[in-house]
Amino acid sequence: MANRLCQLLGIRYPIISGGMVWCSGWKLASAVSREGGLGLIGAGSMHPDNLREHIRKCKAATDKPFGVNVPMLYPELDAIIDIIIEEQVPVVVTSAGNPKTYTAKLKAAGCKVLHVVASTKFALKSQEAGVDAVIAEGFEAGGHNGRDETTTMCLIPAVARAVTIPVVAAGGISHGDSVAAALALGADGVQIGTRFAMTTESSASEEFKRLCRATGEGGTMLSLKAISPTRLLKNDFYEQVARAEAAGATVEALRELQGKGRAKRGIFEGDLTEGMLEIGQSVALTQQEESVADVFRELISGYQAASSRLTPEL
Repeated sequence: MANRLCQLLGIRYPIISGGMVWCSGWKLASAVSREGGLGLIGAGSMHPDNLREHIRKCKAATDKPFGVNVPMLYPELDAIIDIIIEEQVPVVVTSAGNPKTYTAKLKAAGCKVLHVVASTKFALKSQEAGVDAVIAEGFEAGGHNGRDETTTMCLIPAVARAVTIPVVAAGGISHGDSVAAALALGADGVQIGTRFAMTTESSASEEFKRLCRATGEGGTMLSLKAISPTRLLKNDFYEQVARAEAAGATVEALRELQGKGRAKRGIFEGDLTEGMLEIGQSVALTQQEESVADVFRELISGYQAASSRLTPEL
């Protein structure tokens, strides 16, 4: 499975874990990196000092490359970037903002920079900004999503044809057969969020993980489109939002309903009723409790099985 993405990042397998708020701490990131992928620490739920602690613990837990995911809407962004540079983090994934803002500064400090996009237009802008690779995320993904609702199946080949830098496929990818499908579409690697969010090493609450494992097909929905499209598990909070949106609620009313700390309340603290439970459509494909090592074993064997089923001619 080694290719130009592996060479770029110094990893064995072209597999990146999503930098998910309240799930992606140092334990998950280091476990993914030890298995040969690229583990990401999710800075979106961390204050600067907390991030520094997670980076240092990740370094102590593995000598393999790892990275930090940085949502560029973060209020303490300058401090976060400075810590990443001071701690010599090898890879940074930026999202939800202009890739030009910090790419040059990060690359000058020796970081590899990847940017998350949901369209060919922004993939090209990211390439022009000098990023080393793009993560093209389809509509199936959990958490914050693209407004165009382009599926991974359509997005990946379009982006792969448009840019010359490596393309990482994200959104709906959870098992070895979907890794094979993403590479067949032209991706150089994959980013997996939902399945890693459910592992024993994830910092999400056990209540959240159990609910995820019990969720079937159709258990998520894209919501809060007027604010920032977010894929959520269907719970009481989701139903409140759905009713408000159907009634024509204003952006201000939706922001008030969402309030602050909903994701922490749901994912990290385990309030399955009133919490905001962000997860992807592929949640329905995993029902068992598993470790990161278990996931990698299936990703590799599933990829090999899927590849062997393919024939050279239709």
